[in-house]
Amino acid sequence: MHQVLENIVWEALSGAHLHFSAGSNLARRYAPGFSPIVGFKDRSKPAFDVLAEVCSPGESFYTEGWTGTAPDGWSVDLEAMMFKMIWEGELPPEDPAHDAIELGPEHAERALELALLTNPGPFGIRTIELGDYYGYFDGDRLMSMAGERFFAGSLREISGVCTHPDYQGRGLAKKLMTKLIHQEMLRDEIPFLHVMSANTHARGLYARMGFRDYNESVVRVISRTA
Repeated sequence: MHQVLENIVWEALSGAHLHFSAGSNLARRYAPGFSPIVGFKDRSKPAFDVLAEVCSPGESFYTEGWTGTAPDGWSVDLEAMMFKMIWEGELPPEDPAHDAIELGPEHAERALELALLTNPGPFGIRTIELGDYYGYFDGDRLMSMAGERFFAGSLREISGVCTHPDYQGRGLAKKLMTKLIHQEMLRDEIPFLHVMSANTHARGLYARMGFRDYNESVVRVISRTA
């Protein structure tokens, strides 16, 4: 399990999400419209030449665990640190968000609007197709959402967790996360998530919920320049 989690982006892109991706057996990206993320089979020797064949100049992507120098035709635009956290808690006794709405294609634009406003991580108009997504609405306004992204083996990531600033402090995101944890554990899956190292508030909340630190690694935003 830990070996899969170590390079989970590649494991997802080359496995369960292969049909959502483009590339080869050395490097892959999520297809346009999904989360702008790339993965390498060997992050110590990333195949940027292969990746360039499926990326256009001006496109930007997130990549995790690669610390080398950008080759010709690529630039590193941003670098930060990020924790992987894995669930070690008990099965929640119930689904606390039974009244949440399952998000579908008809909600994609509102989900993207909320993600762009709150920046929970890389997100695209089709990201909600990568797993189960749930949200709470105030009329037509999406107040909060949470869903699933990377999936490999028995590991399933909880992602896209965010709440509109006007509705924070109500525990909506926590309820949605607990719903996902509950249903994943009933499927014999192990929840995990990513959180930026600088976001100590969220990391503390996740630890109190039952997640523990697995490791800390670098995350970069890279761009194809030529």
